[in-house]
Amino acid sequence: MFHVELRQFPHQTRAFNLTREELDDRILEPWMAREPIELNEYRWLPDRATLTVYEGPELSLADMGLGRGWQNVTRQGRDVTQEVLIEARDDSGPMPTADDFKAEVAARSAAGAIPITGLVELAGEWYPHSRVSERIALCEGVVWELLHSVPVTLSRRGESVPAYEWQELLLSWPTWTDNGPDAISVGPL
Repeated sequence: MFHVELRQFPHQTRAFNLTREELDDRILEPWMAREPIELNEYRWLPDRATLTVYEGPELSLADMGLGRGWQNVTRQGRDVTQEVLIEARDDSGPMPTADDFKAEVAARSAAGAIPITGLVELAGEWYPHSRVSERIALCEGVVWELLHSVPVTLSRRGESVPAYEWQELLLSWPTWTDNGPDAISVGPL
């Protein structure tokens, strides 16, 4: 059985004991289509809500009593959120690979400087259901590989950053969040 939690600050709701067909029809299909999900008299917006899916044993009414349902789900079940989203994505079309993403970044950076924060936004477009941490990790890895394999460099205020500073910059939080004048870009040499 599948158990679902939807969170959209400050609200949350849960659905228990869903079959795979119910999960697909009621939750995953609208989620993948970026359409609102109607669940427990509330509309959940995929671009604002957080979805968590567990697979585990069917819960009886006693298992769910006194607000213990989700506690029992997380203790007895397994978080399969990423798995079911990947399966749903595979059903709706091929998911681009990290190599595809790297090729896109290489092409764009060869054409002109791209702010690092723009790469994270691009990763969000390519992988809309991935976690922000996964997007940043993907971008960090792609930039690092490109810096060592194709003629691109990091720059700040239009000035090339020396190679010995690359690692420190890529491991720095402001690199991934700064859109100001000191923002780091990746672009042609």
